[in-house]
Amino acid sequence: MSSSAKSNPPEWRAYPRADGRKGIRNVVVVAYLVECAHHVSRRIVSQVDDLDVHLIGFPGCFPNDYASRMMRAVCTHPNVGAVLLVSLGCESMDRDALQQAIVDSGRPAELLVIQENGGTASTIAEGVRRVRQLRDTLAGAATVPMGVDELVVGTICGGSDGTSGITANPAVGRCFDALVADGAACVFEETGELIGCENIMAERAATPELGELIQASVAKAERYYRTMGFGSFAPGNADGGLTTQEEKSMGAYSKSGSSAISGLIKPGDIPPAGGLYLLDVVPDGEPRFGFPNIADNAEIVEMIACGCHLTLFTTGRGSVVGSAISPVIKICANPETYERLSEDMDINAGKILTGQASLDELGEEIYRRVFAVAGGERSLSEALGHQEFILTYKSFEPIGPACLPLRQVN
Repeated sequence: MSSSAKSNPPEWRAYPRADGRKGIRNVVVVAYLVECAHHVSRRIVSQVDDLDVHLIGFPGCFPNDYASRMMRAVCTHPNVGAVLLVSLGCESMDRDALQQAIVDSGRPAELLVIQENGGTASTIAEGVRRVRQLRDTLAGAATVPMGVDELVVGTICGGSDGTSGITANPAVGRCFDALVADGAACVFEETGELIGCENIMAERAATPELGELIQASVAKAERYYRTMGFGSFAPGNADGGLTTQEEKSMGAYSKSGSSAISGLIKPGDIPPAGGLYLLDVVPDGEPRFGFPNIADNAEIVEMIACGCHLTLFTTGRGSVVGSAISPVIKICANPETYERLSEDMDINAGKILTGQASLDELGEEIYRRVFAVAGGERSLSEALGHQEFILTYKSFEPIGPACLPLRQVN
């Protein structure tokens, strides 16, 4: 990448939050607390019809510490300005504690209970009224300068093919190197798609102890997949020209760039400073909740819970999804796929294959697109209204101090 991209990182305007973080968006979240409240919540969002009103939720009725933590983290994400919680009334989610956590974070938080509000139609009508009030409350919110060193960026690959590992993924790696050099926090995942790369990652770890933890996290993922009887190599990957799990793993690994790995985090852990972080999304303990993530969006949600302001999504086969709360920038690895799906793809990394750009040039294009979106320009999936959101059951143990060896003690 050119020296000018690195030496003059831009600033933009952002929304200050009580915890010191800053948001690049100021959305209202409508969150259902059980699947039985999903329809009502969806109709509220649909009737408001505003790109800055987002639907999220947890479908389960039984309690789960992971799901509760994710909901708290997502509802207090820096891109969220206000929240409407929608409860059926008899689910196990502690709605009062969730509402209080949101209020304590300095955000307005409303609660509707369908069983106490007259049913479907009346709750939808009241929900629309309250969301519009919340939007009015956020209108004209003050903004402050935000720099690159306050930005958290995630990356994920979905629908990979034989071009992903030689175009889009390493181009994101170039962008990550530049962002880390500027002081940003960058998050890559997932250990289940990095099997075989554990020793390489351990060599890049900030400390030997962190390197051992990275190796252990990948070994855990390998055991988990073996127990489940299948891995992360999908039929679509084979159709797209990938031949082995190793080939897919190396392609996924290339998104991480070449910076030292500063830490190993789990869903809901917020990077304490700039640097490169590996996100372990494979549950701890014995496999009991099925496939670690049933779709790419489940991993995006976990990166959002870690504070990612936006996500770089690479795809060779073509994926049209986006996400609620945090913008998704789509980077298409395959030039033919880009031609077919250009209305959904922000960047054509296939230009590397056609000789129209180098890896460094694509890395700089992605880098500049990150700042355009951070500064308020909508990504294509965001402008198209994509708000996919998936939250399931999982279980994690807290990380230890060796996972964040460079944490600064205030």
